[in-house]
Amino acid sequence: MITIDQLNSLSNEEAFSKLEQCCVSKTWVNGMLASRPFATESELITKAASIWYNDCALDDFKEAFTGHPKIGNIESLKAKFAHTANWAGNEQAKVAEANTDTIEALAKANDAYEAKFGYIFIVSASGKSAEEMLAIINCRLNHDEADEIYVAMNEQHKITVIRLVKLIENLAKNADLSSHLTTHALDTSLGIPAKHMLITLKGLRNNQWKPMSVGITNNDGRISDVLPPGQLLTPGHYTMLFDTANYFKNSNQKGFYPEVSIQFEVTDTNHYHVPLLINPYGYSTYKGS
Repeated sequence: MITIDQLNSLSNEEAFSKLEQCCVSKTWVNGMLASRPFATESELITKAASIWYNDCALDDFKEAFTGHPKIGNIESLKAKFAHTANWAGNEQAKVAEANTDTIEALAKANDAYEAKFGYIFIVSASGKSAEEMLAIINCRLNHDEADEIYVAMNEQHKITVIRLVKLIENLAKNADLSSHLTTHALDTSLGIPAKHMLITLKGLRNNQWKPMSVGITNNDGRISDVLPPGQLLTPGHYTMLFDTANYFKNSNQKGFYPEVSIQFEVTDTNHYHVPLLINPYGYSTYKGS
């Protein structure tokens, strides 16, 4: 690890090598180099997001994707991605816990994803099991090419921030790494968190609802990283789509609502929490904190 002051004082060549471990897009790395010196860790996070979302284009996103192994293909870490092997290996640790059928299904889905979109499946894998990633990739395979790139670029930046935290000492302590938007699903009929529920965030593009992020609730029923740190939703209307059909099926319940769509309005930079209270025959929501 290095301090932010050390990052500021490195030569361009040395700093490029360090930042490239976090994201291999040359546009992003060069933008970060040009932004030095960073006064604070928070400024670094803000700049990292701003450069990614405002200065990078489609080719830059796809270039960044090449810096990752396929999810589940741990062996590839030893070759092409040797300089990030330890980091990526830890990020994919949950994959190693999966059974053979799940790994094979995940590999098959990865091949289908790459064939459809022309780049590998990018997901912030930290803390996710292979089963959860399989559910996410199967959901994202339903997107068209023009929409999926927006989801993939968000996942890429989540990974970039995770790696910046590993690179820069005290980054997690001194910078706000929370998501602008979070959610929490609770099963009120069972009195437990609604875990492993797929949730899609959608925004308006060309007056149509388009996917921005796809996540799955953890064992506590939460998704804390709907958006990457530093990315703020622009004021406007958004929708969170909860896949209740598969949740009820997987929890051996018969539900009346196959999905729940909650539309909400973002007006400022404050944190937004959109929870769902669900049972087989009803649901409710409220503005959380």
